[in-house]
Amino acid sequence: MSDAVRPGTTRSAAFLRQPAFWVVITILAVGAVRIAQIAKLFFTAYPVATVTAILLFALLAVPFWLFVSELDFLEREPPSLRLLAFAWGGLVATSVSIPGSTALDNLIAKLGSPDLAAEWGAALAGPTVEEIAKTLGVVAIVLIARAQVNSVLDGIVYGALVGLGFQIVEDVVFAIGAVQQAGEGDQVQPVITTFLVRGFLAGVWSHTLFGALAGAGIGYLVVNRDRSRGRRIAVAALALFAAWASHSLWNSPLFREGFGDGAPALLAVLVFKGLPPLLLVLYLVRRAHDREAAYYVGVLATLRDPGLITESELRVLGSGSRRGAARRHAAAHAGREARSAVRRLQRAQAALAVALSRDPDGPAEPEAATVREHRATLAALGHPEAVEGARSWRHTASTVGTAAVAIAVLWVALSALGS
Repeated sequence: MSDAVRPGTTRSAAFLRQPAFWVVITILAVGAVRIAQIAKLFFTAYPVATVTAILLFALLAVPFWLFVSELDFLEREPPSLRLLAFAWGGLVATSVSIPGSTALDNLIAKLGSPDLAAEWGAALAGPTVEEIAKTLGVVAIVLIARAQVNSVLDGIVYGALVGLGFQIVEDVVFAIGAVQQAGEGDQVQPVITTFLVRGFLAGVWSHTLFGALAGAGIGYLVVNRDRSRGRRIAVAALALFAAWASHSLWNSPLFREGFGDGAPALLAVLVFKGLPPLLLVLYLVRRAHDREAAYYVGVLATLRDPGLITESELRVLGSGSRRGAARRHAAAHAGREARSAVRRLQRAQAALAVALSRDPDGPAEPEAATVREHRATLAALGHPEAVEGARSWRHTASTVGTAAVAIAVLWVALSALGS
């Protein structure tokens, strides 16, 4: 068995019978009460601004949620656990971090100096409290459903969702804080500015990335049982430190004045502080995905049944880019319905691989029947195999065009906010 994947139990694991589940639910309830109290104050003082902030950042959460959920295509996490991770970040980690960061910042001022706290408090106090609070969310999921954390990629997904929940709630708090600081009443302009800065510009490499880094360490700790306990704990601690260091760099005053003013200066700061953790997480995701794909594709390869998966489909299923290319090829060859059929077939093949990995001697008949059903649908559309076609110049042009539009929008936002 690969040391990168340890198949878990079925999705119907009885979480309700786990004492840790009720402990976590109680903690979530306490956090929800605290956040509800804060929300009540916001709604009372700035109802329009609060509604605007919640709507904007909730919309921002959707693409992030979908993207993170798709990272582990072959062995998706249960929706209940994904929701729990998001809720921990938004309700527990935030409610702990608000007073905790303030207390630690005050301690820095007393032990060091008020100037040190003013300059470096956000870079020292915030990351210390917040990263520990968020990482405990991934630990909570391990305590509830250890069998569901069966690869490093699982830890990345759960950590990223904890970070996403934290980021959304924190951004709403900062948006209303900006309204209060502006001192112009219930206005939405400060909310929109905060959304552009903390959501649109900083959202790509903020708490979602930090949480993913720490989650990767927890995944390694849980999965690699053939390694010594000391090594696994050391790797998990190193991952948590990487999350803390990335967060600390992001909050630090470094390079704040070094690049001058304007859009180019702001872009330079964003890239210098945000690009390292982004590249590191992308590397970890790619490596974890490739190892997991090799394991599950290897399981399917033993079937030697082209009715379930062909040789070409084995190559496609193990790569996210090839899976996407196969869907685009189906759409170009047989229409949009074929694209959806290919996606359903790929999902069914992944489910079959997971079922076989959990019980190699089992028949996995329900999953196999689903695969054959989707293949029959695809064949009826005149596209019997989910394979990638030749790269289309239209797809390349579309990708380049999308990137150009994104860069233009980013530049406009930077130009508006750079000063």
